[in-house]
Amino acid sequence: MIPRVLQVMAGAETGGAETAFADMVLALHEAGVPQQVVTRKNTRNESLIQAGIPVFTLPFGSLIDIYTSFALRGIIRRFKPDIVQTWMSRAAQHTPADKKHYMKVSRLGGYYKMKYFRTTDYFTTITPKIRDYLTENGVSPAHVRHINNFAEVPQDTAPVTRESLNTPENAFVVLALSRLHKAKGLDTLIKTVAPLKNTHVWLAGEGPDREKLEALAQAEGAANRIHFLGWRDDRDALLKACDAVAFPSRYEPFGTTFVQAWAARKPLVTTASDGPAAFVRDGEDGLMVPIDNIDALREAIDRLQKDSARQTKLINNGWQRYQNEFTKTRAVEAYLDYYRHILRAEGLRLE
Repeated sequence: MIPRVLQVMAGAETGGAETAFADMVLALHEAGVPQQVVTRKNTRNESLIQAGIPVFTLPFGSLIDIYTSFALRGIIRRFKPDIVQTWMSRAAQHTPADKKHYMKVSRLGGYYKMKYFRTTDYFTTITPKIRDYLTENGVSPAHVRHINNFAEVPQDTAPVTRESLNTPENAFVVLALSRLHKAKGLDTLIKTVAPLKNTHVWLAGEGPDREKLEALAQAEGAANRIHFLGWRDDRDALLKACDAVAFPSRYEPFGTTFVQAWAARKPLVTTASDGPAAFVRDGEDGLMVPIDNIDALREAIDRLQKDSARQTKLINNGWQRYQNEFTKTRAVEAYLDYYRHILRAEGLRLE
């Protein structure tokens, strides 16, 4: 039995959770799962529509927005899903709580306030620590399951040319796939690499701190080596062309970047924020440093440049972790297994 799934997400125009949402919907579609999507208007919808997935756009406004919940009721009534999968708090808040013949499953990628999930039946979380947060706040362990995000970097992807990004061929290129926000620690990364004259940084992302970070790069005398690329849809090509991946976040419940580094066979340098700290094994599949410790981060990046044997070790071990825990196939299997478990437990549909 393959369940019918309605995927619901408000979301921003760009972001890590939004990318994970689109990736998961497409992965389930490829596995033959009947789905419809309800979300805001945004550019990522085009890839879903081109794949043949029906997409409905709603405003997902504040609490006075009664239209979104009303329209969702109609979509649910017509589609008759077995599972309504919500992403983040706003989608859960707007999904109807009427008497229903489906299960509402909320996917949490952070420590959201529980008031938004009063009508949720089951939960998925992207880390064990978020799962524990839910059970500590009264959710039955039988109603929550940790399922990893996945990453996919096609091995035949052509790398972006360094010339196109004004980067010397002999430079050591560190890639950061990140929203330009204080929580991401990119100011620390800029200060870290400023004295490393052969190191260039590609910052792939947008966010409210762009002007501050550009000014910081200028003040540190590194403006010609800190490349602000904006939001990019060619993350695979960037990963193929870089020498290492940096993940300097101050706050990160999960952070798919470390998985993307492993999948792309690139050495990883990360801070010990929640997500990486739960998965990365320091010295084995990544180099982990304390949050906001410029000296430690600089030493780690410098060591990578000078130690090819260390690079090889991190790459090989990271690739093995990816294969064992974070592939698309494993994520799809995990979601379908959980959906079927829920439906059997609730007696809604039996195989």
